[in-house]
Amino acid sequence: MAVGRLEGKVAVITGGASGIGKACALRFAEEGAEIVISDLGSERMESAAAEIRSNTNGQVKWVEANVCFEAQIANLMQSAIDDFGHIDCVVAAAGVSGAHYLSDENAEGLSGNLVDQPLEDWNQVLQINLTGVMLTNKHAARHMIAKGIPGSIVNIASSAARVALSGAVDYCVSKAGVSMLTHAFAMEMLENNIRVNAIGPGFIETPMTQGLQDDDDGKEMMLSMTPMGRLGTPLEMANTALYLACAESSYTTGATLYPNGGMYIS
Repeated sequence: MAVGRLEGKVAVITGGASGIGKACALRFAEEGAEIVISDLGSERMESAAAEIRSNTNGQVKWVEANVCFEAQIANLMQSAIDDFGHIDCVVAAAGVSGAHYLSDENAEGLSGNLVDQPLEDWNQVLQINLTGVMLTNKHAARHMIAKGIPGSIVNIASSAARVALSGAVDYCVSKAGVSMLTHAFAMEMLENNIRVNAIGPGFIETPMTQGLQDDDDGKEMMLSMTPMGRLGTPLEMANTALYLACAESSYTTGATLYPNGGMYIS
């Protein structure tokens, strides 16, 4: 039997109960990783963990954590250490499309015009999408450094980091911040042999885009911006994250890859 690309590795994945995070957890488990997923809602996480267990032979644990709170992220990473002894790779996939995005059932589209947006909504999006990624990176890296592990961190940015979307200024800014965080933190982690990269998905078939998918104008907008003429799949994003997490990308750090159906060519 072929050895998986993440055999013997431990992966911590935030936002792991749905969408890209869940797809990464399943794909990484298929490649031999032991998985710790984090999200909000114990039923959602147990459902995701059960699905992963039923499709792989991997060990899957879950820890509820809100990425806005540093103590909860610190506890998440410590729980992974307590259960598995080390952390080898991390996917920071927790994120929102707008301040009131909470679950699969009430997924929304874009936030609306900035001039009408309450400050607390702006702060909420930046806190989850940018500060939450920073905290995930920070506490994962601390454990990797302490264990002397040549780790890999993969952040989920967005093509909206490079392509402005009207009605989503907060989202675009937060994801541009994730991309720059990735580049700068990668430089800091070079001496510790920890690689930090990101992926910037285009429009993907996930709960986050469900509101746009269900609206004729929203769906047309997404397709018109995507030269390949279709939305991407969570599996396609998970495969990109897998490449960055495993040894196949051992000479890559500080990069943001953009699997976006040709939305732009860089």
